[in-house]
Amino acid sequence: MFSVLSHPTYARLFTAQVVALLGTGLLTVALGLLAYDLAGESAGAVLGTALAIKMIAYVGLAPVASAVAERLPRKAVLVGADLVRASIALFLPFIDAVWQIYLLIFVLQAASATFTPAFQATIPDILEDEAEYTKALSLSRLAYDLENLISPTLAGLLLLVMSYHWLFGGTVVGFIGSAALVLAANLPAIRQKAPRPFMERLTRGARIYLATPRLRGLLSLNLAAAAAGAFVIVNTVVIVRAGYAGSETDVAYALAAFGGGSMIAALGLPRLLERFADRRLMITSAAALAALTVAHALWLILQGLPPWPAFLILWAASGLLYSAILTPSGRLLRRSAHSEDRPAVFAAQFALSHACWLLTYPVAGWAGEVLGLPVAMALLGLIAIVGAGLAARVWPAGDPEEITHAHTDLPVGHPHLAGQDAHHTRKHTHRLVIDDLHPAWPA
Repeated sequence: MFSVLSHPTYARLFTAQVVALLGTGLLTVALGLLAYDLAGESAGAVLGTALAIKMIAYVGLAPVASAVAERLPRKAVLVGADLVRASIALFLPFIDAVWQIYLLIFVLQAASATFTPAFQATIPDILEDEAEYTKALSLSRLAYDLENLISPTLAGLLLLVMSYHWLFGGTVVGFIGSAALVLAANLPAIRQKAPRPFMERLTRGARIYLATPRLRGLLSLNLAAAAAGAFVIVNTVVIVRAGYAGSETDVAYALAAFGGGSMIAALGLPRLLERFADRRLMITSAAALAALTVAHALWLILQGLPPWPAFLILWAASGLLYSAILTPSGRLLRRSAHSEDRPAVFAAQFALSHACWLLTYPVAGWAGEVLGLPVAMALLGLIAIVGAGLAARVWPAGDPEEITHAHTDLPVGHPHLAGQDAHHTRKHTHRLVIDDLHPAWPA
């Protein structure tokens, strides 16, 4: 998996991702402490609102940012977004009101909604070999999981010798370092296409996404992963502290178990995807995660909490299946769009996947508080079952890349019909993606 780092451009971009993730991790810790300073015991509500603002920014602004940035140089977009994030982090230590947190978080996450899809869409243009790209996806997943383990530890060590306000300085350094590494990378240019009206650019990614059966399946799988993942993220601290009477360290152990399972999946997926098709692996993992979540909920309702070691094993298994669902998603996006449309399609994935989290986060929090954690887990498990079932239904088995189809709307002699005896029949076979000549998927 690490052999992909021998590619110099990708190595710089991966390092930029890691540096930015460490900065983001420090920001998360510092923001929690800042919220407590400003709001006291209401800090949880402040952070919950900030998380909702983050999701709204991701869902609403990613397609807009992609449409606006389409005609701009790729490097300028990435570096500009990093510099905006660094500037916002620089202001955070000096705020003295809760509303200022909300405003600055919205602007920061708007910049992230610009940066992340553009960054993700760049990688398949650099690593054209699918096996190498699969390794890069696994490496990216590994980086996210390691950040969840390393950033809190690093923040704890820094807090021994400095005020939490200085953690925002680490965030600034992270984003500036990311910008410098992107600036030093030799990024391929986006193939220019004919100018389109803004509204067409705004909706193009979503139209391609929702017209492609495998991507509709991916959206359903995102829902399944978000349902199980939301319970882990929102309620792990409640289960461990209130249910097991555990310490803050025990909460860290539980989250580390989930992250550790995810890392195991990331390390093993490149070889598994050589043997099994994406559809089979992802839908099987989603079904298994849904079943595990419902079974765990039923155990809680009927038997109470499982033993602590068993709980850690369940969390690790959930993390493994969660990663197995989400890590291959970039392969589907790459396969389903032309190079010039990938930024819009990656932006659509970014927005639509976070819309799933915007649905499941409130269920995990509110249902957990009103109905109890076992019922909340059962509800989210049922949502995951629905997601896995929809994926199996809308993503056809086999899913061939090359499809025989007819162009009754094109005149005989059109350049697209050249070859394969399509000149007169207007029927031919090739790798099909949704574009101007193929606005709908063949029946």
